[in-house]
Amino acid sequence: MVRLTALVLLACPLIPAENTIEAFGLKWDVPIASDWKMEDGVLHLLTPRPSTQPRRPSQYALAETPDYRKVTIDAEVQPEPAAIRNRHNSLILVYAWKDKDHFNYAHLSVDSAAHTAVHNGIFHVFGGDRVRISSLEGPATLHDGRWHKVKLVYDGSSGRVDVWVNGETSPSMRAVDMSLGAGRVGIGSFFDMGMFRNVRITGEQ
Repeated sequence: MVRLTALVLLACPLIPAENTIEAFGLKWDVPIASDWKMEDGVLHLLTPRPSTQPRRPSQYALAETPDYRKVTIDAEVQPEPAAIRNRHNSLILVYAWKDKDHFNYAHLSVDSAAHTAVHNGIFHVFGGDRVRISSLEGPATLHDGRWHKVKLVYDGSSGRVDVWVNGETSPSMRAVDMSLGAGRVGIGSFFDMGMFRNVRITGEQ
């Protein structure tokens, strides 16, 4: 088994250069490069865009890495202050990405899953609308306007994903899905602005 880190870049981007950005020692594929800005070590998602139809996120930056079967994402995340005031503060971590129609993601939100079932949990995209695959049990994760330390660990061999926010997890932040296996990872939002720093991706193929 070969162990790689995401500091090793692929030679060829998967989409045109005008739709890529550079951050945290990596290139990232994005829908629109001008929606993102890297400044003083912080990657800003400047422009919220509505969800696509079927109902699932599309405003995320996808790291140009191999398809990892096992992967860990470490990052610090913070919703934009305006999003906090309007209670629109959700950010996502994408994993097991095969293509735009087949991937999973962790949704971090001001709302608990019990309050809003499509927030704050693990979700599965397989050709249609996103579907929740984690429990409704657990607190909100982005409950204030400060930076939050986030860690996602995914094992495609078992299908298990676990997410910690500030060192804490809950049933809403854990799930198992065997349908996707190895894939790429990303960071972004369902329909909000946000900031990311100290992002590190480590994986095994």
